[in-house]
Amino acid sequence: MASKHYKDPKLKVFALSSNEPLAAKIAEAVGVDLGEITLSQFADGEIRVNIEESTRGAHVYIVQSTSFPVNDHLMELLITIDALRRASAKTINIVMPYYGYARQDRKAQSREPITAKLVANMLENAGADRVVALDLHAAQIQGFFDIPVDHLLGAPLLANYFIDNNLVGEEVVVVSPDHGGVTRARKLAEFLKAPIAIVDKRRPRPNVAEVMNIVGEVDGKTAVIIDDMIDTAGTITIAAQALVDRGAKDVYATCTHPVLSGIAMERLQKSVIKKVVITDSIALPEEKHIDKIEIVSVAQLIGEAIKRIHENRSVSPLFNETFTVID
Repeated sequence: MASKHYKDPKLKVFALSSNEPLAAKIAEAVGVDLGEITLSQFADGEIRVNIEESTRGAHVYIVQSTSFPVNDHLMELLITIDALRRASAKTINIVMPYYGYARQDRKAQSREPITAKLVANMLENAGADRVVALDLHAAQIQGFFDIPVDHLLGAPLLANYFIDNNLVGEEVVVVSPDHGGVTRARKLAEFLKAPIAIVDKRRPRPNVAEVMNIVGEVDGKTAVIIDDMIDTAGTITIAAQALVDRGAKDVYATCTHPVLSGIAMERLQKSVIKKVVITDSIALPEEKHIDKIEIVSVAQLIGEAIKRIHENRSVSPLFNETFTVID
């Protein structure tokens, strides 16, 4: 754990409303107190922001996941960026553990928007100087920005849980729930020294997945399904059942972003999945803390990244090994 009182008083961390517990842990990892900010709403729902301390000449990091309610959290972030720009902050750095609208990253059909790009434009136009993101849904979203983007990976953190529970080696298989997630699965598999498998699925309509086939050997193995997010949990629970049907001994699921919308918790509770290992990139309400859920914090990772960025040091060592704080 980092000691308090970071050496540069011009580094400030502010928490908005999406995930204040995580922001507090990040500030502690950096070694600063959270900045004082007041968030409120007018009677008609308009958001009001007031920075309660001087930020003139400061390097400010705003922690905000654009999770549910997505539009409120996004607007809150944009207004705060504007407030800091007008308060003469030297740099405004956006820490987005979860980047909302990331699934709308391309035109899959005619007359569709590319909303992930629109959000990038809005953040830049508001006055952001840098974005620190965690496991973007599509890596190419980094290219939607004309400002620096530090893209952190959740795999080293998630790998620690499985290593600590001795879920490593040839008796484990890391499973990608679709072809697009193979790179993510391979990264976790490298840490666990395990082979990979792929679920070949067809999605007839949004949030509905139909498993077609499993590519790879899963019989008699402990399967670990990894995805960047679990939303309604339809894909992950169907895939888990398919793995058991094909002889998997146990099934774990893991993701960086626990969106967990609608009937997700009911599906997970009834599923064959033994444990669901997630991070705290999105604040999980108390009613969703079921026995199957295991939470790994991203605070140390993000805190270390902030210090390295502020000190003009390389962030890349955080990508390549299971995470420990490196002074």
